[in-house]
Amino acid sequence: MVSLTKQAAEEIKRVVKEQEIPGDAALRIGVTDQGCSGHGTSKSYYLQLEEAKLQEDDQLYESEGVKILINQESLPYLKGLHLDFVDSLERKGFIFYNPNAKGSCGCGHSFSVEEEQ
Repeated sequence: MVSLTKQAAEEIKRVVKEQEIPGDAALRIGVTDQGCSGHGTSKSYYLQLEEAKLQEDDQLYESEGVKILINQESLPYLKGLHLDFVDSLERKGFIFYNPNAKGSCGCGHSFSVEEEQ
């Protein structure tokens, strides 16, 4: 469903350790109905580290030793998502490779999807 590169997993584990998240940590990935891509139906990604407690509508996945939580509403937009992390002179942050996105903005955290029929 969702996969992380080794670099993304290492960064998530580093932040979990740094923030001293209690218990079993998980990465929550989701989408909101706002974004800056400006065409089609615009969505924006969000990432949140939290204790790995399943809520009623959550799906639990695991990639590279990191638990990932996704709610039912976000699942259709994130199916097949590949999350990477880069740390270079030009850029530092997570990169979303989403096969469901029809377009994206320059910041990389907002994307457009086809209008719902």
